[in-house]
Amino acid sequence: MTKKPRKSGSNPAIHYETVLGDIANVIDAAKGSAARSINSIMTAAYWLVGRRIVEYEQKGEKRAVYGEELLERLSVDLGKRYGRGFSRQNLQQMRQLYLLYLPEQICQTASGKSEHSSNTMICPTASDILQTLSAEFPLWDIARCFPLPWSAYVRLFSVKNELARKFYETEALRGGWSVRQLDRQINSQFYERTALSRNKAAMLSKGQKALPEDHVHPEEEIKNPFVLEFLGLKDEYSENDLEEALIRHLETFLLELGGDFCFIGRQKRLRIGDEWYRVDLLFFHRRLRCLVVIDLKIGGFTHADAGQMHLYLNYAREHWVQKGENPPVGLILCARKDDAVARYALEGLPNKVMASEYRTALPDEKELAAEIERTRILLEERKKSPARRRKSF
Repeated sequence: MTKKPRKSGSNPAIHYETVLGDIANVIDAAKGSAARSINSIMTAAYWLVGRRIVEYEQKGEKRAVYGEELLERLSVDLGKRYGRGFSRQNLQQMRQLYLLYLPEQICQTASGKSEHSSNTMICPTASDILQTLSAEFPLWDIARCFPLPWSAYVRLFSVKNELARKFYETEALRGGWSVRQLDRQINSQFYERTALSRNKAAMLSKGQKALPEDHVHPEEEIKNPFVLEFLGLKDEYSENDLEEALIRHLETFLLELGGDFCFIGRQKRLRIGDEWYRVDLLFFHRRLRCLVVIDLKIGGFTHADAGQMHLYLNYAREHWVQKGENPPVGLILCARKDDAVARYALEGLPNKVMASEYRTALPDEKELAAEIERTRILLEERKKSPARRRKSF
């Protein structure tokens, strides 16, 4: 029996790569859609929260003072019930969202955009929303009017010029900007540069081009601190395997030094203004009765690292330190390829006597640097040798 000749273009390897690529595209699209859905629902919920706050405020006689007291009280009670995500500042932003996007405005904006979009989903009219506001959970109706993620609206709040804010929102929707691209364009004063340009069309076209660093993966959108707070999920993750391994070993090392160090948290997030930061390790030192904020850097020590640590300590002093505790202390660890560096941040202490006491009770900086360097070398060796991966150090 003679074999049938194989048809051209039927190479199994090429066919498999096509199937694999198609499946990957479906999964990526689904993840992106899930992230956008969560963000839309979250923004709609916050818009409704803002509406309820505004309505309640309008019943008060002294609106300004009354509003501040309301936000403080809501922050405490919602925090007890839901945990993170309902600070006074967050609630103020929800209130601001409603005031900037009243029912008539969000529907006019969305309907105008739908004319230029291939999306068949139609935003409800202003009268539809006003009629359904009294219904239970009208989230989907309102969510369709907020196509940008919540973090994008938070970034837009910082643009005080109303024309500029509307410009950035329109361009972000037209070009499908990520939050990173939106942030970059605002920081580079794209609105002002476009207004002054003689060839505005060319400027707008150039502004729509995304840079490699503007891209945000669906996983990053889901791990966005705003989303994690809204869903009540933990956000203890690291962006670097070596950094994660060093942090975990440092945690164990400090706990094994004696009973003074009490572990509180890892990858603890804090929010300063509209920016998010994370503290690698947070301990409480029993003898000193103070928090120890630890920040690990993969690379050399810079003045920016010291400035960031002081930012952390100021935040910790205001939000984390409890009554009767001493001021927090910072520890900056830099794991360079050739040598490690460990430095304490003690400048914020009230006097030299306390600084001396802290230095006496805390582990020696050289000892910490040596341990980080030793661990880094072992980790890199384990990475190169499969046999050593099975051994613990």
